[in-house]
Amino acid sequence: MHSYRTTRRVKHSAAKMFDLVADVERYPEFVPMCESLHVRKRSGEAEGVEIVIADMTVAYKVIRETFSSRVTIDRPKLSILVEYLDGPFSHLENRWRFRPESDKASEVDFFIAYEFKSKMLGLVMGALFDSAFRRFAEAFEKRADQVYREAPKTA
Repeated sequence: MHSYRTTRRVKHSAAKMFDLVADVERYPEFVPMCESLHVRKRSGEAEGVEIVIADMTVAYKVIRETFSSRVTIDRPKLSILVEYLDGPFSHLENRWRFRPESDKASEVDFFIAYEFKSKMLGLVMGALFDSAFRRFAEAFEKRADQVYREAPKTA
């Protein structure tokens, strides 16, 4: 099974980073290899926890795969858990945790573990996915820099 974990200190609050990662509909705008994302179902928030069922299509050149997952968005714990439901994987789990350091900085912990059902697909896509997942946390940090950039101060 492939896995990757990174912890990054970022210059944005934990709440802002949480909101950015929780906004799954925007992933095609900046997430590596994410061609499309369709939310099939969104549960109402209960005690700050929301469940989203989504289909994500990842693509690279002529290879295109769609998979479904359950995303648990837990605002009180500042954590997001992505659990695999259906598609080309035999296992996929992704976790995000956000720890405040100050009003303007936080630590973001990203973990992903996955395995393809097909050994052939694993051989073809494995290295590509490893590379893409290693860029995920960086992609979210760059997105936060764009979305939350401070307006220049005027005199």
